[in-house]
Amino acid sequence: MSSTWLVVLIVGAGTVVCKAAGPVLLGGRTLPPQLAGIVDMLAPALLAALVVTQAVGGDRKLVFDERLFGIAAAIVAIRLRAPLLVIIAVAAGVTAFVRLIGA
Repeated sequence: MSSTWLVVLIVGAGTVVCKAAGPVLLGGRTLPPQLAGIVDMLAPALLAALVVTQAVGGDRKLVFDERLFGIAAAIVAIRLRAPLLVIIAVAAGVTAFVRLIGA
């Protein structure tokens, strides 16, 4: 077995152990309210960070282009409580339109 596969197996096993630690240690108990609030906000915060990173992150520099118009349109659609597929379509459509008129 090569050292690469050994590292893959060790990291995989570590991942399984980390993922199993929560359910094993907590069992059927509920989280304290303060911790539950933090856990509830982790997914939206992580998603927002990924969106911003993909939207303005370039090769070691910030890139401000048509994608920001798409994000702005998506924010407006979210505020208007549009369904998720509509939000995605609006963001993609606005981005494509701005690229079309800018090219």
